[in-house]
Amino acid sequence: MAAGAAAALTFLDQESRVRAGGVGSLQVPAPVTMDSFFFGCELSGHTRSFTFKVEEEDDAEHVLALTMLCLTEGAKDECNVVEVVARNHDHQEIAVPVANLKLSCQPMLSLDDFQLQPPVTFHLKSGSGPVRITGRHQIVTISNDLSEEESEEDGSEEEEAELCPILPAKKLGRRL
Repeated sequence: MAAGAAAALTFLDQESRVRAGGVGSLQVPAPVTMDSFFFGCELSGHTRSFTFKVEEEDDAEHVLALTMLCLTEGAKDECNVVEVVARNHDHQEIAVPVANLKLSCQPMLSLDDFQLQPPVTFHLKSGSGPVRITGRHQIVTISNDLSEEESEEDGSEEEEAELCPILPAKKLGRRL
């Protein structure tokens, strides 16, 4: 039993050192923040394409998650084909039709968070629209700097651990 308690204390001691800045080659993972913003654009006879792009100097990871394509007010009963131009896993540009909307049979299409990496271009290949494309622009940022609050929190946890040591249990006399 005493060996198990010693092993647990050793583990807790190593864990607190990892939180404080690492043990040997172990490093604390950097804090990750994720922001999500509404995205929308409209393709029509006047605006046949739209390109979604981000700044190249940006260190964040950007994802465009498409949720829905739908015909909006003023659409004719004709085939409206929407094509997406993006990059594949080999970073080659490819064009793929993702929707064929018609007012009388399929006025909208759910894409269930279809995720794309920017830059992404949408083309209205046929029809006059208007076609509304909606989704979310997700930004994932990994911060390499620890904030002062996190540093202070880690320090206070260590102080608490030092103030409240675990003491061995007292043995009681045998009762018969």
